Amino acid sequence: MLSFSASAQHREQTGKEVVVAVCASCHAKGDNGAPRIGDEQAWAKRSSQGLTALTAHALQGIRKMPAHGGNAGLSDIEIQRAITYMVNQSGGHWVEPLAGSAQGTVRSSEQIVQSQCAKCHKEGLDGAPRIGDRAAWIPRMQKGLDTLVRAAVHGHGPMPARGGVADLSDLEIQGAIVYMFNYGVVTLPSPPPQAPVAVSPYRRVVDGTDIYLGIVGSEAMSADPRQRNVPGGKGYYHVNISLFDSATRLAITDAQVKVTVADPLSADTKTLDVISANDTVSYGGYFRMSGPNPYRITAQVQRPGAATVIKAEFEYKAR
Repeated sequence: MLSFSASAQHREQTGKEVVVAVCASCHAKGDNGAPRIGDEQAWAKRSSQGLTALTAHALQGIRKMPAHGGNAGLSDIEIQRAITYMVNQSGGHWVEPLAGSAQGTVRSSEQIVQSQCAKCHKEGLDGAPRIGDRAAWIPRMQKGLDTLVRAAVHGHGPMPARGGVADLSDLEIQGAIVYMFNYGVVTLPSPPPQAPVAVSPYRRVVDGTDIYLGIVGSEAMSADPRQRNVPGGKGYYHVNISLFDSATRLAITDAQVKVTVADPLSADTKTLDVISANDTVSYGGYFRMSGPNPYRITAQVQRPGAATVIKAEFEYKAR
């Protein structure tokens, strides 16, 4: 059985303290091209990249900003906190990271769920969505994975903050949520975490986002008794879109994805549902493609806080 215990940690600065002492020298007024604190438009484009990507830029240095913001003594977690503070002062709603740098290893999602989350989520106590109950989890996932993580971090209804385990990191909480969502579900094909060497007709890279298209016939889906609402009849396909950050290779799990499937005579547009795909989250929906002509499939991806919609086009010939 996994033992949860809070460990003593050295005093690390808050995001505000780091910003006042280091970052404000440029970000307070927007000197040297730095996004000014409070400028929502400038920060929206950056925050859409996610905390991992922004942290990597700050650690390595970007344009006129030196590595570690010019202060080598800052820890990774302090930099993450500073970024979060500036994002939140500019219209964002991020959760400031805990002292994750002091934690040696990330506990597995299965361990966390079995040792802690299952106390309520196994039987659905106090309205908690049961582990593997997709009908209960999908409406919550559609609000975005980051929203669910924030709710777990701060506590929601009868659930205490961080599920009652103070030293659970945000990353561990995210993993536990995805584990409970995916539990017992047969996953759909999705691309490997490493970009393929050969050029794939079903991969596009747009504005730092890897967009993968996957298509499965509805007959393959209906063979799984756990799949619901699979359309009957000939010519139906399940269209799946998987998203990854090009720099970090992390899955993008909080986007809104709309797909249009068009032939020369007609077009069908749908907002995709959140689905399970190889222990992460992707997006999918059913479309009819019964004619012999090639179909143009257009994916429109909107990430929270992003100023523009990412578009990618594919061509697919139904069999």
